[in-house]
Amino acid sequence: MSTVLLSIISFLVVIFIVVMAHELGHYFSAKMRGVRVIQFGIGYGKRIFGIKRGDTIYSIHPIPIGGFVKLSGEEDPSEPGSLAGKSIATRLFVLSSGVIMNFLLPFLLFSIAFMVPHQVLKGDIRVEDVLPNSPASQAGILPGDTILEANGRPLNHGGELSRAIQLNMGRTITFTIKHSDGTIEDVRLIPRWRPPKGQGAVGISTNTTSIVTINEHLPFWQAIPEGASDCIETFVLFKNGLISMIIGTTPAQFTGPVGIAQLSGEIASAGLSPLIEFAAFISINLGIFNIFPIPGLDGGRIAFVLVEWIRRGKRVAPKTEGTIHLIGFALLMLFAIAITFQDIYRIVSGGSLVP
Repeated sequence: MSTVLLSIISFLVVIFIVVMAHELGHYFSAKMRGVRVIQFGIGYGKRIFGIKRGDTIYSIHPIPIGGFVKLSGEEDPSEPGSLAGKSIATRLFVLSSGVIMNFLLPFLLFSIAFMVPHQVLKGDIRVEDVLPNSPASQAGILPGDTILEANGRPLNHGGELSRAIQLNMGRTITFTIKHSDGTIEDVRLIPRWRPPKGQGAVGISTNTTSIVTINEHLPFWQAIPEGASDCIETFVLFKNGLISMIIGTTPAQFTGPVGIAQLSGEIASAGLSPLIEFAAFISINLGIFNIFPIPGLDGGRIAFVLVEWIRRGKRVAPKTEGTIHLIGFALLMLFAIAITFQDIYRIVSGGSLVP
């Protein structure tokens, strides 16, 4: 299969799963709370098939990148069965349910990824260099040492070491070290948020030696807790990454649909399990992005409901709210177009988002 075709198929599968989970959250929560669902659509574009059941039209559309839910009266409480006519608690529940689904889906996806047969790298993480006055140097780590564990968790390669460090930024982390003379010692250090340029958070460079590749898959009773742990860690990594961008440690980087498609193809070439993990990561990102109080997003609509609650029931005029959401959506589209051009330029230049 060509790289382009693999990227397209992988992208469509990932986006379809993530977006449909989001929209199903809105759909089921609306049905539960008596909000009229006008249409539940799979895909986008001109309708190619539709059937009406009760008050809802269930439709299929030709562009397979998710779906949509159209609710009655999202801003206007005068419409029959309108969302805007429901209580504040109901509106908050319906509006946030898509994000909730995007946060719950990764627990399932990460667990499935552990159950699917996948390749695992195992090797020895050897310390090549330790910078003076760095956290590693002050903890007593020396060149030639082998890093065995982080906080009691075995480390198999440099990627797992980097992940452990990023998970514990600004907090004490305990490394189990095997010195060159064979002695084993636990050392403690705190990864730095603002390290000197080129030194990294702990001040070491490593190399993974004696690498072997094994095939692994976990039974469900092991995969579920591992999946839950991975999901929680991904939230922590996202939070720490955001802090690093805010304080200027790492540059801000945005990726649009084209970039996600490129990533999907590159990750899919590594196997099904990494692609499932990538879908979980995209789901978390979509959920976090949607909860921001930006007009046109779920978070923006939630913000209007919270303003109404603060003002003790005095709502913003439906026309005004609708206009603000429309402007916000238009600005988001312009931003997406700009990011798309950036992604295309990077691909044409031969760049990749995979380290």
